[in-house]
Amino acid sequence: MRLINFTFCSFVLAALSLPVAGGTGLFDVREFGARGDGKTLDTAAVQKTLDECGRAGGGTVRFPRGTYLCQPLTVLARTTVSLEAGATLLASPVQSDFLKGGGDWLKAISGGDFIPFISGKDADNVTINGAGTIDGNGAVWWDEAEKARQKTPGYTLPRPNLIVFNRCNHLRLTGVRLVNSPKFHFVPTDCEDVAVDNISIIAPVGAANTDGIDPGNCRNVTITRCTIDTGDDNIAIKSGKKVPGREFGCENITVTDCVFLHGHGLSIGSETVGGVRHLVVKNCRFDGTENGIRIKSRRGKGGTVQDVNYTDITMTNVHPAISIACYYQDSSQAKYPKEDPVQPVTETTPIFRDIHIANLTATSTRDAGLVVGLPESVVTNVVLENVHFTAETGLTLANAKGIALKNVQVDVKSGPSFIIDHAQVEGLPR
Repeated sequence: MRLINFTFCSFVLAALSLPVAGGTGLFDVREFGARGDGKTLDTAAVQKTLDECGRAGGGTVRFPRGTYLCQPLTVLARTTVSLEAGATLLASPVQSDFLKGGGDWLKAISGGDFIPFISGKDADNVTINGAGTIDGNGAVWWDEAEKARQKTPGYTLPRPNLIVFNRCNHLRLTGVRLVNSPKFHFVPTDCEDVAVDNISIIAPVGAANTDGIDPGNCRNVTITRCTIDTGDDNIAIKSGKKVPGREFGCENITVTDCVFLHGHGLSIGSETVGGVRHLVVKNCRFDGTENGIRIKSRRGKGGTVQDVNYTDITMTNVHPAISIACYYQDSSQAKYPKEDPVQPVTETTPIFRDIHIANLTATSTRDAGLVVGLPESVVTNVVLENVHFTAETGLTLANAKGIALKNVQVDVKSGPSFIIDHAQVEGLPR
């Protein structure tokens, strides 16, 4: 099994302390006419402040204590958005404000029809920091989304995301609270050098598709000391398309010292077409999440996921602890078809390999988990080392080879500790 070079981890961690290049001017939204009373629409004043900061070559946009009700906002390069304690950026409750061209949001075809609450494109050196809050006013969106999901399991009703940055380098998110997004909370896409530190992300457990952090085709990402409590993936690392000139669209990602509460766990996928490699997850705690460690994809959405390391993890009341599966359909799927004919391998066949899980202690309210590949693309080179599961039922290993168990204990209430199906496993306890 190949070992991960940790040099990139040190590089990205060090980036947290680097200053952000740009202007040094201070731009106070109050001085540009923002009221901050939670009733007056402050969009024009806030956007004017952001624009003036950008035109000046950068600086800090200050939000003093208050509630700033706004429609979508755009952040320019070399800008620090500073939300002081008691300051809240509150999204407008009017859905049509976020729909390109206005109209009936329930007639939208895809998420591309919407404008995020806060966004930036090709804007390098952007920071959002402080002790304040960005509130997506998601309650006006969630009821319809849940109705759609109940009608069609796994369906995502199109809605806007809270914060989206595209093709931005040197992006920082520090200290703030992100709450109640209509859909995903923080979505950096095609970005490089992204550092997220000491933030909290909160949405109700029943709020559909409210992912916490979703890096898509990003490189050199560090997520540290965050608490994420949401209605969907706490973190979802995605690579939905090939990136020209790059073997892997998403790579060099480090997640450390985080706490995950309600949510669907720390996921890779389900979109992995562009490839994902070099993920390190260390010293994290899961409490009550629907999944713990999760790698998910399926035929038609898959690519290569490799060189993934998880270490020093504790899980309490998860269900299950590990879910590595090439049969992902929706968040409720935990099994796999026992009779599945071999199919041709294509560019969108999932390939999972070189996965190391060490120093994991987990209690599961269901099964311990599963590692399941496809008959034409088995999961390869998975090491479980110093792992202890306590669960209702055992750990399933299927369509897999090169599975190594080193000091692995699975305590179950019923059935076998290990369910083996077309899998090559070393180190099974007698």
